[in-house]
Amino acid sequence: MNHLFRPALFSTLALLLSHAAFAANKSPEHVPQVKSQVEELATGLDHPWSLAFLPDKQGALITERSGQLRLWQADKGLSAPLSGVPKVWVAGQAGLWDVRLAPDFATSRRVYLSYALQGDKGQANTALGYGRLAENGRSLEDFKTIFVQEPALSSGINLGGRLAFDPQGNVFLSIGDNNHRMAAQQLDNFNGKILRLTPEGGVPQDNPLVGRNNAKAEIWTYGNRNPQGLAVNPWSGALWESEHGPRGGDEVNLPIAGKNYGWPLATYGINYSGQPIPEAKGTHLVGAEDPLYYWPVSPALSGMAFYHATTFPQWDHSLFIGALAGKSLIRLTLKGNEVVSEERLLEERKERIREVQVGEDGYVYVLTDESNGKLLRVAPQK
Repeated sequence: MNHLFRPALFSTLALLLSHAAFAANKSPEHVPQVKSQVEELATGLDHPWSLAFLPDKQGALITERSGQLRLWQADKGLSAPLSGVPKVWVAGQAGLWDVRLAPDFATSRRVYLSYALQGDKGQANTALGYGRLAENGRSLEDFKTIFVQEPALSSGINLGGRLAFDPQGNVFLSIGDNNHRMAAQQLDNFNGKILRLTPEGGVPQDNPLVGRNNAKAEIWTYGNRNPQGLAVNPWSGALWESEHGPRGGDEVNLPIAGKNYGWPLATYGINYSGQPIPEAKGTHLVGAEDPLYYWPVSPALSGMAFYHATTFPQWDHSLFIGALAGKSLIRLTLKGNEVVSEERLLEERKERIREVQVGEDGYVYVLTDESNGKLLRVAPQK
């Protein structure tokens, strides 16, 4: 890695490098704004967080952070909130988060949700569960909580909450550091980790820390600050992650079993005060993995999705990532595991982008994180 930036230099450089993106061994380059065709499909959502398309054009499930799960259908619009959804703790960033269909949804109709529960002393627990989507799409039946983070976190920030499935049907669940930075380097807790669980919330016996003393066997990776996007690369089958940094230092990582991703000992970010991260040793840590791609000025990364459709060939081999503070949709062009270019879409709308998914029709769908949140359908400009 070309270590051009050290924490002591960040407060000056962060002001100079707005809209610049860094690959691990590349120099900054201008990121142009790209015009797109945008259609508003739904409005009035309360901070929508996640989107999961049902098969055969049956619509999409949408979570609202305030605790509702809704069904959107092209011919009917948004449904009333579905019944059978677990009660969630709503405070700060805590609430109802990701929704994902089980790989065998066609037969099981199983829908997974990640969400926050309130602990005995008012803290937040990250939880995972599933229910069966009723045939009429109006409820989740027999909802079952299969994992609850213990001990509870102390507040409602940097909570993670993203889900993805590996080819065996195991569940990846991201958990942020909750601003307990060094906990991300400790293996006896779940803070700052990506977990890998069985479909019933147990421990896959091929997890990297199974049998290791004083380590949580659910851990897949550690040293993660606040993973806000998880997606499996359709061409390689590998898990990818978008990580929300502090002030600067947002990252794209390839989370490999048992690996350390450095936080807070290695980071390209600084504290929100403008000072260096106290624990940081620099931008690189011996024994830890460097990011595949990073930003010295935070777009505030959120959900992510690979473009693996033929509808718009100009978007082939792209990775789309939502930006909250950056109020845009980021498109990274990939060549294998290398990012070869970056561009920003939807900047003119000035809306926080929380989620991005690719529909069966090959269009890109995003959710805006607003009190009057929207579902948008995006295509390249003709």
